[in-house]
Amino acid sequence: MDLDLRKVRYFVAVAELLHFGRAAERLHIAQPVLSRQIKALEKDLDAVLFQRDSHGVTLTPAGRQLLDDARTLLAAADATRRRVRRAAHAPHRLIVGFRAGIVLSRALRAFCAARPDIAVEARRVEWDDQEDLILDGTVDLAYVRPPVRQHGLELLPLFTENRVAMLPTHHRLAGKRDLLLADLEDEPRLRYADPGPDDVPIRTIEEKFERVVAGQGITLVPESVAQQYSRPDITYVPVLDAEPDQVFLAWEANRKAPLVEAFVEALAEAPREGFAEDAED
Repeated sequence: MDLDLRKVRYFVAVAELLHFGRAAERLHIAQPVLSRQIKALEKDLDAVLFQRDSHGVTLTPAGRQLLDDARTLLAAADATRRRVRRAAHAPHRLIVGFRAGIVLSRALRAFCAARPDIAVEARRVEWDDQEDLILDGTVDLAYVRPPVRQHGLELLPLFTENRVAMLPTHHRLAGKRDLLLADLEDEPRLRYADPGPDDVPIRTIEEKFERVVAGQGITLVPESVAQQYSRPDITYVPVLDAEPDQVFLAWEANRKAPLVEAFVEALAEAPREGFAEDAED
């Protein structure tokens, strides 16, 4: 019997909340209907998914396994639905994601020259959604920076770039020609990709600016960010021994997409992006 995605969605709601009543409210269905659907799913899979007792609802080993697989399964289904709609209504469009600081102009020109029949759109992605937007079909491929969750993605290394310290202009190190990591040992660092339990996650470069200017900490950013984003209250100083930042092109590994393949081919034939040169175009 084929797996019913509707039942799987119902299962995920219960598994995440561990409460049939609240899950039914989230799904906007009656609780008895939800219970029947979960029992039907258990029958389909020949497995007990939930342990129900006076203490509440818990996942069985089979339920934990299904939850691990279900999120990927549902994301793939949503991505398929989104791509089918795009193919039906905008078959000649490619959406390319990019992180802050990364310049796309040369690659886009090369692709458009090779495929003038295709409309190309650029969409900015952030550190916390760069993989999800590829896997759910929002973008066809994207220029990404580490950390990158590689599961389900094909990664093509493109180039590395040096990193610089982002400092408020009144900082004691702001006038230095360059720095070493040891110079920054006592400086509070902004937590970006790994916020603490009480921290408000920082998503964008603009949010970094505001935290740095407010004196909440300093951070290291790729050199291209420094070239593209200037403010009178921010200064950048090269950090000579900082680990370089790596830029990858990423797309869904299991997806057969001729336009993605064409973009990768065009990129291979185009010169490497030059941030200063593109700024002069």
